[in-house]
Amino acid sequence: MNQIDLQHLSPSDAVPRVPSSTRIAIISANWHDDIVHQARDSAIRRLVELGADAARIQTVELPGAFEIPLMAHKLAASGQFDAVIACALIVNGGIYRHEFVTTAVIDGLMRVQLDTGVPVFSVALTPLNFHDHDDHHDYFFQHFVKKGEEAANACAHTLAQHALVNDLLGTATATAA
Repeated sequence: MNQIDLQHLSPSDAVPRVPSSTRIAIISANWHDDIVHQARDSAIRRLVELGADAARIQTVELPGAFEIPLMAHKLAASGQFDAVIACALIVNGGIYRHEFVTTAVIDGLMRVQLDTGVPVFSVALTPLNFHDHDDHHDYFFQHFVKKGEEAANACAHTLAQHALVNDLLGTATATAA
């Protein structure tokens, strides 16, 4: 029986390069789009720094976060994308709806990657308290830049690990045959 050596799968400190042929979809919600687009734009910048071709990064805008999982599923199931990144700011508007929306979005994104095998990354954030004033706006404006970069780094690491596992599985399958 062939064994796969998974010891080589530990994450390193260095962020791997993203092959220029990689296709990535980035979905963003338009509620608080000035903040949310910071994550989208910083993810794109970081992916390009890591070697991705900007022309192969597709962006999609939706009205809100609740619509993201269905679009993520359509994009992932199309076979045209290697990864999907979802960006949204889900705020407490004084009713408990934000908790249900957050749960639906995160559960939906997890289901997308499990159903399609395409990695999905979430920058769908729900702050404990968000008030539409300058202090919170400025904080989250900068925070979403950082979170977009982190999502791009996670995407690069994950795609590299998937490629390694695919190579190992291909080798194990070929040897077993």
